[in-house]
Amino acid sequence: MLPEILLALWLNAGLLWLLLRWLPRMRQLSGIGRWVLPTLVLKLGATALSVWLLSDDGRYFQYWSGRLTDQLWHAPGQWGRMLFADAFHWQGQALVFHGFSNTLFLIKLLSIFNLASLGTAALNGLYLSMFSFVGCWELVRQLRLRWPLAPAGAGVGAFLTWPTVVYWTSGLTKESLLVGSGALVLALVVYLAYGPATRRWRAVAGLLGVALLHFKMRYFFAVVLFGNLVGLGFTRTLQHLGAARSRWTQTALLLALLSGGAWVAGEVSPLFRANKFTSQLQRNYSSLLKTSRNRPHLVYPDLRPTTASVVEHAPRAVFNTLTRPWPWEGRSALYAIAGLENLALLALLLLAVVAVGRGRPGQLPFALVLALLLYCLILAALLGLSTPNLGTLNRYRVSFLPFLVLLLLQNEYAARLLRWLVRRIF
Repeated sequence: MLPEILLALWLNAGLLWLLLRWLPRMRQLSGIGRWVLPTLVLKLGATALSVWLLSDDGRYFQYWSGRLTDQLWHAPGQWGRMLFADAFHWQGQALVFHGFSNTLFLIKLLSIFNLASLGTAALNGLYLSMFSFVGCWELVRQLRLRWPLAPAGAGVGAFLTWPTVVYWTSGLTKESLLVGSGALVLALVVYLAYGPATRRWRAVAGLLGVALLHFKMRYFFAVVLFGNLVGLGFTRTLQHLGAARSRWTQTALLLALLSGGAWVAGEVSPLFRANKFTSQLQRNYSSLLKTSRNRPHLVYPDLRPTTASVVEHAPRAVFNTLTRPWPWEGRSALYAIAGLENLALLALLLLAVVAVGRGRPGQLPFALVLALLLYCLILAALLGLSTPNLGTLNRYRVSFLPFLVLLLLQNEYAARLLRWLVRRIF
């Protein structure tokens, strides 16, 4: 037991040292550095609440990660081979998954974290929360450095203070890694596409690693994000060559790349073929609908497992994903809070539409806005069609929600609102 304790002390000391070196760099950011410590406190509070209200999924992750860590200590070779397999066998216990299981991947990752946490759920939750926190702040930093005239608090408001984003990306949740890695992917792409031509090999190496993590956490969402960001990168390359200057050209280019990429993906793997995809979406919808009859849920009585039906229902699904539940739906405080948050989101949507109509959309480049907006709309449609349970939908949409809120806070009217809020708070 003594070697385990000594290793845990050494690992935690190293992590704390890295955090203490990183924090001052964030605090030096002009206009937003003062938000680092308050958002850190908010994150720690959300983590404590998440661990206190530990979900069944969290307990499941903890239990099986403990079994994997036991294997790591007593049979490291067998543990190493298991990392590249879809099954775990140890001392009469077995855990088997098929395909791209983010559950098994997270359990494997936690089996390593247990070396530092000694199997403590609170510390494992803290590690995941801090990863999400650091990833989101790195994105905020890149946005601030590349576009200093953009609203300073947009990234902070979207990724670090929006209630459901903070809560669901704290503690032992898949969303902690999903959103944190997604924010880091975008931060590195922004650096490569709009930053200085220095240290690019480090950024590329980091991008490959964090992109792999993001893919492992939810591969289909990652494919959508990567497709849009590849389109952004291609657009930027053409712009450097003097082409793709108009917004219509950029829009046509990105849509063509996404369509072509979807066709290629379908040819490479049956998972991405249209008929396979629509059938799986219908099965997910039907399965969750059966378990949601006594809870607030969405109903699409005419939904069919065809591309035409999915496209027909997509606008309604997007609306439902962004607005449901309403404050009066459900019988718990969580539904009421989610409903109030949705009213705020709807108000920001309307404000953004007015701002764009009056020619005041903000400072971010059109290509970047278009890539993120398409990513948000595609995921909103897919989640709205496949996740009828409103409680589950509210959690799953965190995968794209902070990116959408980031866009909605870019216009001049939202910038004024942010400045007013900052004055009121300080």
